[in-house]
Amino acid sequence: MTSPDSQWTLLSNHGHVLVCLAEDSHMRLKDVAVRVGITERAVQRIIAELEEARFLSREREGRRNHYRIHGDQPLRHPLEQLHTVGELIEAVSGFSLPS
Repeated sequence: MTSPDSQWTLLSNHGHVLVCLAEDSHMRLKDVAVRVGITERAVQRIIAELEEARFLSREREGRRNHYRIHGDQPLRHPLEQLHTVGELIEAVSGFSLPS
């Protein structure tokens, strides 16, 4: 039996970062880190992994980054691969990605 104060969630930090960036595509890494509850360095690593997996792309706009989520990408795990990143984000946040 788990203790009542155990702090686990059903989504990974990768999923949390995607939801944050879907809600605000210009969000600073510092702000993502605070919302997710991880370090900025961890957010940088996660974003690099999400880019490598082609779940998102990053464009420089002045001094800020703009993140574009590729909602049509299938989720990676065999149990989830029939669903897309966009479906996950919509289910979790209620936010629909632009087509």
